[in-house]
Amino acid sequence: MITYSFTNIGSDCLYTYLYKCIKNDILQEVLHAGEKLPSKRSLAKNLNISIITVENAYAQLVAEGYVYSIPKKGYFVTDIKTIAKKKEPILSTENVQLSSGKSNYFADFTSNQTSSEHFPFSIWAKITRELLTHNQQELLTNPPCGGILPLRQAIAKHLKDFRNMTVSPEQIIIGAGTEYLYGLLIQLLGFDKHYAVEDPGYSKISQIYKSHCISCSFASIDACGVKISDLEEQNIDIVHISPSHHFPTGTIMPISRRYELLGWASKSDSRYIIEDDYDSEYRLNGQPIPPLQSIDVQEKVIYINTFTKTLASTIRISYMVLPKHLVNTFYSKLYFYSCTVSNFEQYTLARFISEGYFEKHINRMRNYYHSKRDKLLQAIADSPLASYAVISEEHAGLHFLLQLKTEFSDEELLLRLQQSGIKLSSLSQYYQSPPESVKHIFIINYSFVAEENMAQAIDLIYKALLP
Repeated sequence: MITYSFTNIGSDCLYTYLYKCIKNDILQEVLHAGEKLPSKRSLAKNLNISIITVENAYAQLVAEGYVYSIPKKGYFVTDIKTIAKKKEPILSTENVQLSSGKSNYFADFTSNQTSSEHFPFSIWAKITRELLTHNQQELLTNPPCGGILPLRQAIAKHLKDFRNMTVSPEQIIIGAGTEYLYGLLIQLLGFDKHYAVEDPGYSKISQIYKSHCISCSFASIDACGVKISDLEEQNIDIVHISPSHHFPTGTIMPISRRYELLGWASKSDSRYIIEDDYDSEYRLNGQPIPPLQSIDVQEKVIYINTFTKTLASTIRISYMVLPKHLVNTFYSKLYFYSCTVSNFEQYTLARFISEGYFEKHINRMRNYYHSKRDKLLQAIADSPLASYAVISEEHAGLHFLLQLKTEFSDEELLLRLQQSGIKLSSLSQYYQSPPESVKHIFIINYSFVAEENMAQAIDLIYKALLP
C-alpha cells in the first residue's frame, strides 16, 4: 500500500498534494507501468483522508494520462515511455532580448534608429499626463476599426497644410506599422492581383507581399522612376512605389513620369498605385516634393506614410489614405479588424500634431539633420577619401550615395570595413540582378552616426580602400 505524509503539504489542497505525490512516483518509476493502484476506498482509509479526495486525485491523473482506468477492475499506471514525446525546440534568447540602443559598430551607416536625446520626451509626457487625468473615458473606449477620429482629423489637417493633400478623416486608416497596412491592402484589393515593387528597392516590402502568397514581381527603375514598360509587359495590377524619395537611389520622379504612371493606372479598374511617402519630411534642400496623390483625379493612388522616421522607429503608428470609392469597400470587407494602435498612443499623437508640436519637431530635426549632413560632407572633403569618392543625391533625405574608386569587390570592401568597425550597405545589395554600373556605390545613412565619430569614420573608410 502506497503511503504519503500529509503533515507538510504547503499551500496545496489535499487532492492536489496526493496527485503530485503519485505523479512523482510514476515519473521516478517507483510505481511501474501496468501496476494497479489501490482502490479509492482502501487508499482513503490508509491515508486517513476522504474518498472524494482520492477520487479527485485519480481523476486528475487520468486526465493527464499518467493513469488509466478499467471498469470494474480499477486504476493502473500508464507506460509513459511509450507516449510519443514531442522534441522541444531550442529557443534562442536573441529573439526576446532588448537591444541596448548602442551600435556594435564605431559608425553604423545603415541604422534608422532615433537617438533618445532628440525625442520630445517632456512634451510627450506632459500630453500623456493630461490625457490620463482628463480623458480617462476616451482612453478606455474601444476605437473604430480605422482609428480614433481626433488623430485622423489631425493627420488630415497636417496633410493639407504640408503636403497639399485634400482628404477627409474618413479616408484615413491608422495601423501599427506599414507592414500591417500592406496586409490590409492585399485583402482589400485582392489576392488574385499581380503586385509589383521597385527594383532596386527596400527588400522587406517584397518579402511582406510574398509572405501573403500573392504574385509579386519586380519593376525596374530608370533615372525618372519606375518604368511603365515593365508594368505593361508583366501585366501588373498594383505597383508599390516611393516617387518623392526612392530608396536606395534617392531618385525623385518628375512630373512627366507621374502623369504617365497615372495614365497607366487609369486603363483598368483593377490597377492601383501604392505611394509610400516614407522620409518625405526630411528633404533638406527646397520645398518638399508634392505627393503623387495630390494630382490624382481618378482615385488611383493609395497614400501611405508613417511616424517611425519623423518621431521614433519604436512608435509603430502608420496610416494610409484610401481613395473615396474604396472607403466603404474597406469597411464592408474588413470591419471586423480592431485598430492595432492603442488609444493611449493615438490620443497622445493627435494632441502632439494638433497643438503644433509635430511641426516644431520636424523643423528642429530638419535643421539638425541638415547640419549633420553638412558636417559629414565636409569631413569627406577634408579627408584623403575625397580623391576616391563621388557623392550624389545628398539633398533628397537622410541618406546619400557614395561612389568609391577601389579594386576590391563590394563584398570584400564591406567585410574590410566591418572589421574596422564601419557598417555600410552597397547599392548592389538592393537589386535583383545588379548591373555593372552600380558597383562600388554605397549608401550613407548618417542619421544614427555620432557627429564626433564622423571624421574618424571617414578615415577608416579611406584606409579600407588601400591594399
